[in-house]
Amino acid sequence: MEELNGERFCDTSPAEIYATLLDEGRYLCSERTMYRLLRENKQTVVRYQSRPHVYEKPELLTTQANNLWSWDITKLKGPSRWMYYFLYVLMDVFSRYVVGWMIAHNESSGLAEALIGESCMRQNIVPGFLTIHADNGTPMRSLVVAQLMSNLGINKTHSRPHTSDDNPFSESLFKTVKYDPEFPDRFSSIEEAHEFCGGFFKWYNYEHRHSGIAMLTPAMVHYGEAPRIIANRSVVLSQAYERHPERFVKGQPMAKLLPKAVWINPPSLAIVDCGG
Repeated sequence: MEELNGERFCDTSPAEIYATLLDEGRYLCSERTMYRLLRENKQTVVRYQSRPHVYEKPELLTTQANNLWSWDITKLKGPSRWMYYFLYVLMDVFSRYVVGWMIAHNESSGLAEALIGESCMRQNIVPGFLTIHADNGTPMRSLVVAQLMSNLGINKTHSRPHTSDDNPFSESLFKTVKYDPEFPDRFSSIEEAHEFCGGFFKWYNYEHRHSGIAMLTPAMVHYGEAPRIIANRSVVLSQAYERHPERFVKGQPMAKLLPKAVWINPPSLAIVDCGG
């Protein structure tokens, strides 16, 4: 029975086991004896091989700030080979505003718990309104983080394994960080990494005009200034057209509008923003 139920043959029929062992020059018992042993141990059900788990594609929609956050952790090279610092970032998907970040010497569910809790407090998150999406890293799947989200009334979702497209906003943000002209090949210390990221995220939130949000800054969108700014842009464009209509061969120019909805993995018929 040890051979029949071992890792090698646990999902294999007695006929296959018998033939395989013969091909290897081994005879333990007859095929009939194998069936008898399995029957005596109530193991005569069909021995199928286990099927891989089918993961459902996350389809997440948001139409306002602080309704859907994306978070992830990326490595930053330290002063020597095989030494890394870990950058944790929480980002609002609708506004692209970085609501929380930290740098640590390691990946830790406790540190993730603290960052999420502090960020929710700063943003005055109310129970039942926010979903936080992440990949399948150990801190993301930890019971500590899951319990925190349950206590705060936050829904959590996860990307499919090995599917970076399921978390495009965090992936896009990390690419922007690492393509910054000031981003070094290595950081000489965790203090240097913290200083760089502090300046970067201040620029990203308050100065960077993002193509996915009508060339507004994330802070403008996150804190509700977008309608006023877009209306002002429309006035300026209208006045320019009235003064010199001949300069606008395609008619009066229109200010870019903020997307009404943002998706992670939109259904095939949805034509909305779904990029970082």
